[in-house]
Amino acid sequence: MQKISTLFMRDPQDRRRLTREVHRRCQWVIDGEGVAKRKYDGKCVILDEFGNWWARLEVRPGEEPPPGFCTIAEDRGIRVGAEPLATSPWAKYFDEAIELYRPPGSQRPLPGTYELYGPEINGNPEDVSVHSLVYHSDAPLLDNSVRSYDSLREYLSDLPYEGIVWFHDDGRKAKIKRRDVMDAP
Repeated sequence: MQKISTLFMRDPQDRRRLTREVHRRCQWVIDGEGVAKRKYDGKCVILDEFGNWWARLEVRPGEEPPPGFCTIAEDRGIRVGAEPLATSPWAKYFDEAIELYRPPGSQRPLPGTYELYGPEINGNPEDVSVHSLVYHSDAPLLDNSVRSYDSLREYLSDLPYEGIVWFHDDGRKAKIKRRDVMDAP
């Protein structure tokens, strides 16, 4: 689980905004590779190949990581990793969501990344009444032709959810959030 790169570079003067410059790791999206899927606004959780559930977590400089935290990458001094889900603040919401989760065509969840969302997560931007879980690979497909800055800005203005994640066959991912482009020049 790596942190997903944003399609366009962030403005160094205001990191909440994007520039029109394509991120070097995301040129493949502009080149028409990969498929676009819905980005959910919740908490990323991971099921590893041993059946253990983890909650994605960023630990900022000066912060103490929780017990069991595993660092996966570091970005500008921020450690990106995961903590055991069972001891995380998200455990009770996950327990509710996993009870309701029915994997398509499978008897149990597959290893990989999921989005945990619901009434007590991020202010409930998904506007749901129960905590839910979606396997990122099962997210709905979106219009795959929208890839330029201007067309994405227009497309995202009409979407009622967080944004888009592109999935490449080789495992690479790129994202763009609606809020990153809505107030941009």
